[in-house]
Amino acid sequence: QVQLVESGGGLVQPGGSLRLSCTASGSIFSIYGMGWYRQAPGKERELVAVISSVGSTVYADSVKGRFTISRDNAKNTVYLQMNSLKPEDTAVYYCNADISPAGVSNRNAYWGQGTQVTVSS
Repeated sequence: QVQLVESGGGLVQPGGSLRLSCTASGSIFSIYGMGWYRQAPGKERELVAVISSVGSTVYADSVKGRFTISRDNAKNTVYLQMNSLKPEDTAVYYCNADISPAGVSNRNAYWGQGTQVTVSS
């Protein structure tokens, strides 16, 4: 069974930084794209950043220049470095990965449980 486990959320003041991590575990054959999404209260889930298996990245306009997504393929882990945080970045952040489990020919999208990020003074 494949699982994604996130860590690194918390409370930070405006202008501060946080680093989120997400590790995939279980019987994994291959991991393709990985990414971060977020959902604020009363709003729909939105893309924050995604990274391909070879390192190509896409960012939401609202986080360009402030957030950096990266991955360590040897550790099955994706990171989100968040700098210059603003109150409007407050949300539950979810990790997503496109994974082919071992012994399965197709691939599926998996989600983490979410980690709360609160930006407030």
